[in-house]
Amino acid sequence: MDSLSMLIDGFANALTPTNLLFAVLGVMLGTAVGVLPGIGPAMTVALLLPVTYNVSPSAALIMFAGIYYGGMYGGSTTSILLNTPGESSSVVTALDGHALARKGQAGLALATAAIGSFVAGTVATLLLAVAAPPLAEIGLRFGPAEYFALMVLGLVASIVLARGSLLRAFGMILIGLLLGLVGTDVNSGAERFTFDSPELADGIGFVVLAMGVFGLAEIIDNLARPGDPTAPISSVVDRSSWANRETLRRIAPPIARGTILGSLLGILPGGGAMLASFAAYALEKRLARHPEEFGKGALAGVAAPEAANNAGAQTSFIPMLTLGIPSNPVMALMVGALIIQGITPGPAVMTERPELFWGLVVSMWIGNVLLVVLNLPLIGLWVRLVAVPYHLLFPAILVFCAIGAFSIDGSVFDVGLLAACGAAGVIFRRLGCEPAPMLLGFILGPMMEEYLRRALLLSRGDPTVFITRPLAATLLGLALVALGLMLVPAWRGTRAAAFEAER
Repeated sequence: MDSLSMLIDGFANALTPTNLLFAVLGVMLGTAVGVLPGIGPAMTVALLLPVTYNVSPSAALIMFAGIYYGGMYGGSTTSILLNTPGESSSVVTALDGHALARKGQAGLALATAAIGSFVAGTVATLLLAVAAPPLAEIGLRFGPAEYFALMVLGLVASIVLARGSLLRAFGMILIGLLLGLVGTDVNSGAERFTFDSPELADGIGFVVLAMGVFGLAEIIDNLARPGDPTAPISSVVDRSSWANRETLRRIAPPIARGTILGSLLGILPGGGAMLASFAAYALEKRLARHPEEFGKGALAGVAAPEAANNAGAQTSFIPMLTLGIPSNPVMALMVGALIIQGITPGPAVMTERPELFWGLVVSMWIGNVLLVVLNLPLIGLWVRLVAVPYHLLFPAILVFCAIGAFSIDGSVFDVGLLAACGAAGVIFRRLGCEPAPMLLGFILGPMMEEYLRRALLLSRGDPTVFITRPLAATLLGLALVALGLMLVPAWRGTRAAAFEAER
């Protein structure tokens, strides 16, 4: 009954005019950035972080959540119509979705993607509402040693699941941890790695770092590619070919399997939604009676990946909301938004700010409805938007980055730091290093340090506290197992093959 009353309060919070407006704005922006190649949810959320200073925590989280799962939805539109995935998780959708479009069945493919996204998003939101409270109850029993061990496990898992070289991912984690040390030590008051610069006394700004390595670096990277990132329109939407009862019967099992797989993989650190779409496609191809149809216009090749990546996008909120552990870059940005608002991420959020949690859950269900209602009639608009050349878009994005960095403290130093972070982001990309692990390390580093100190203070300096407490020892043991997997040749070969398939 208590959960029911909180759910009712969540509806009251989500349906306020302001929060409803931000929900609509979020899903519209998310769909737009998903449609436009080269602009993703992480970049958009990073650009909009300064907005969090002027709106309520609920409105900010609702908008950012809408941008995230709206981006997952929007990526399917260009994958199907133009064979140009707007998101990495929509790469698989392009294989069969565009094949259907070339057969004159673009409307059928788009409807299948919309149905799969809506069903998966709805189920995953229900799973979030059911699973999050008991997980938060468990999280409330965590002490400093358990939190430290949990964050170590999260960082290790992000290394294991990162694309490319494991050594590079490990290096990026270390860079993020070191950047998190810059500033004034909370306990001693001593300045660390500030180089006598008063502007760094409060540390490197999360917003500036995020906008630099995602926003600015993405612009430079896109402009450096040969040709224009925006592809010409190559297919026409056939509005007469919508899903009928027979089609619904065919796509229901793939959607169900994709939803289950995506819901489970979405919780994992390191981009569960992306991994879920590839895993769902591989599963459907293995189970199909006619696997030779895949790549030539199989409906299951559209339904399952779209269901999986949308379910994964929704369930990735579970570790962030219940334990304060971000599972991907967008979740890390949302943790940063909570910290900006003065809210400590973790299980206490559900007990101290229940309206925030339940309002977000309800808004996600409303957002899924809005995505279907708003986007099917606007498919023609998104197709025309894709035709806008990138060289006309990037100056506006660049201006927003500079204004956002300057507006935080009114400091020109932050604009210069933004440029430095952007240059560093470009270097990382050229070296094949993902910026996402660095951002996770930057977010979790100061929290890990604080929990490490607390645990050692409570144990009077005894480091065995991390192995004598059963839960902390179990979490550290899982981290060691994950590290051990990196040394197994068979597993490393499977991992390399999975990410090679992504390309």
